[in-house]
Amino acid sequence: MNDVNSLADKAQVIDTINDLFIATDNRDWSKVLDCFSSEVLFDMSSLTGQEAVSLSPQEIVNSWEEGLRPLRAVHHQAGNYRVRIDGDEAQAFCYGIAFHYLPNPSGKNMRVFVGSYDFHLRREGDRWRIDQFRFNLKFIDGNLDLEKSVLQIE
Repeated sequence: MNDVNSLADKAQVIDTINDLFIATDNRDWSKVLDCFSSEVLFDMSSLTGQEAVSLSPQEIVNSWEEGLRPLRAVHHQAGNYRVRIDGDEAQAFCYGIAFHYLPNPSGKNMRVFVGSYDFHLRREGDRWRIDQFRFNLKFIDGNLDLEKSVLQIE
């Protein structure tokens, strides 16, 4: 029975991570909030150069909502999951690609981030929630000034 429980836990951990990416792409901020614990060690240092910080889910959502607002579309794709369960805690790793799309006069309408993620999750009741989030940038390509070259195309 332990193997079955372990497989179920691993599937639920992956579901939580997928829910985070899909909800972000759909800008469903209430679902994004539900993926996080009450405090998250948030590390985007490979992209921003800033140290990891503890943030509330609302602070993360506020930042993402503001940053993604100008974009016409956002698309995350994740895979190559590795999950290790230890009681009510889990470590998870996955590859990730994020596309940002915004039509603009240059015709360079996309920016792509390629890297991996390290997550730590805790079981909270019947759900797994993310309490540590780290993005590991491999490379970024495309229009790095995407939002600065906006043309409102209706």
